[in-house]
Amino acid sequence: MDKSVQTEIEAAVFRRLLTHLDEHKDVQNIELMILADFCRNCLAKWYSKAAEERGEEVDYDEARRVVYKMPYSEWKEKHQLPATDEQLAAFNAKQEAKKA
Repeated sequence: MDKSVQTEIEAAVFRRLLTHLDEHKDVQNIELMILADFCRNCLAKWYSKAAEERGEEVDYDEARRVVYKMPYSEWKEKHQLPATDEQLAAFNAKQEAKKA
């Protein structure tokens, strides 16, 4: 496969992932962290880092706007619920398991 075609496909997949996450705002970041060990904020960090590696400056807040499709503060206010005790326990257990 041609490298530029591969890049186009990967970009399309990333855009589809962002759309999928946007369509499922009910899935909380902590749930993503527990199940997949990444969340929307991780994607924003990776986006910012990838831009930096290519000589572009995209700060974390700008990257979060790309991932959340709105300012993070707005998304958090509208869609983020407080983590439950069960979610926090599962997240902490996962973090401890990673250390072992």
